[in-house]
Amino acid sequence: MKPVRLPASATLALPRIGLFALCLLYILPGLIGRDPWKIGGDATSFGIMWTMAHGSWQDWLWPHIVGLPMPEEGPLSFWIGALCIKLFGWLIGDDAAARFSSVLFFALGAASVWYATYVLGRRQEAQPLQLAFGGQPEPQDFGRTLADGALLIYLGSLGLLIQSHLTGPVALQISLVAFVLYIAIRLFDIDAERPASAGKYALILGIALGLLILTRGWLIPLTLWTTCLLLAGFRYKRLLTYLALITFPAALAVTSIWLLSCKFALPFNSSPYAAWMQWNKQEFFRPSYTSLHYFIKYSAWFTWPAWPFASWAVYAWRKQTAALHIALPLSFLLALVALAFCSPYAEQSSLIPLIPPLAILAAFGLPTMKRGAINAVDWFSVIVFSMFALFIWLSWIAMQTGWPEQLHHNVFKTVPGFTAQLNPLAFIIALISTGAWLKLVHWRISRSPKVLWRAVVLSSSGVILCWLLSMTLWMPWIDYRVSYQPLAKEIAAHLPPQYNCVDTNINPAQRASFAYFGNIHFADFNLQKCDYFLAHRHAPKPLNYPDSEAIWEGHRAADKSERFMLFKNN
Repeated sequence: MKPVRLPASATLALPRIGLFALCLLYILPGLIGRDPWKIGGDATSFGIMWTMAHGSWQDWLWPHIVGLPMPEEGPLSFWIGALCIKLFGWLIGDDAAARFSSVLFFALGAASVWYATYVLGRRQEAQPLQLAFGGQPEPQDFGRTLADGALLIYLGSLGLLIQSHLTGPVALQISLVAFVLYIAIRLFDIDAERPASAGKYALILGIALGLLILTRGWLIPLTLWTTCLLLAGFRYKRLLTYLALITFPAALAVTSIWLLSCKFALPFNSSPYAAWMQWNKQEFFRPSYTSLHYFIKYSAWFTWPAWPFASWAVYAWRKQTAALHIALPLSFLLALVALAFCSPYAEQSSLIPLIPPLAILAAFGLPTMKRGAINAVDWFSVIVFSMFALFIWLSWIAMQTGWPEQLHHNVFKTVPGFTAQLNPLAFIIALISTGAWLKLVHWRISRSPKVLWRAVVLSSSGVILCWLLSMTLWMPWIDYRVSYQPLAKEIAAHLPPQYNCVDTNINPAQRASFAYFGNIHFADFNLQKCDYFLAHRHAPKPLNYPDSEAIWEGHRAADKSERFMLFKNN
């Protein structure tokens, strides 16, 4: 028997304008009014995009940061970011234009999660039980409400928050995983009487997998394609031919566009293929204690609030696990979890692909959750996010006024030299968002609505509130702490107007920031003899330049341990 029994009144959809506003409030803060950050590969990815946008065709085929080869992952996200720089860089600045690609990536992922859940929620086996005197929801209304819930869960996922606001391939990867899941659902949802539609969606699935390969390698796309193949072999054997003869060749064809172009055009007289394949092979290893420990330690908070609802969905629908709305997202989830166990690196990139299938699966747990469990999640969200928002406000007040004194000391201890300034617009936005949060909490507590998405609206709104407060009130402090702009300009001031190049051993994020903000010309692929050498940390004279002399030494104001030395080569 189906575990869902509810009236039509429980499937009241969120207002479209409200859902759209939530998405904008989620993605825009953190992308506007900041420099490229050294964390999460943000500055590194921007450096590749910026190099492409201002370079030749060779720079587009071989990703690099002003001469530093970066063949890992894939070029797709960098192509899109570079195109955004070409189109909008003159208007809003190259760094802001590159971050516009993150808005596009987020829109793709959010739309894919919503529509995937909507398609599954309309299926007959997912519908609630018929009520004795009628009044059950229509399939379209039920699917739309579940889709709203899935999107709210997606927005509230803590692991998605930082990565979706950073420039780079990880943001595109999670969106393409969601899109692949949506197209796979459309493929498996097709009736046997419509073979032409099956071929169309099999082709789109192959193209999506190919784009995913060009984003962050072939390991996850191969895993997802194999999962579809196994699922088709169990229950949808008519789709095996489409997956084998259309999807797989289409994915190879999309990937070959880049690889063959590199092979025959030979950008910089070489090809990134060997290094790219080596990186892909290093991404897979046998299951290890390190990856298992990392998964157990971080996956619970990383996938909150999706995992409690998803776990309950699997339990509640345990007698109907063969139904497509459970079987397909669960299969994707289990395959990606197994892949996370085989990751040789303990890092967030192994967990982030789990979020789309978890969010979709969690949506089908909403109609079956007990009222006590929903209230517990709500109160947890109210307490945690309200306390965190209060801490953000108190810390900001201490930054501006000096009270509370101890909090003021802690705020400035890690950023010596920082001067707090009041931004009226940011203050007003933060004040309005806090008032909206208090009104939402009052609505939820006073009215106790019965709609399905009530269980996650506070969780997602609380995440958005805290992120919005951090990115308005605290943006100058964060930017000062993680940006290289002042240091890049200081280094550039010690270089003459005309010089050959600067050799260096700094990391990719530093190289990108110094080149962009300081207009420093670094050594290119040919590794020619340079006039200067920029060393990271307190290094001795570079071995390649025995006659060099140190002419400058410095560090970022917020990090005295990260020291740099500039040598002049004689």
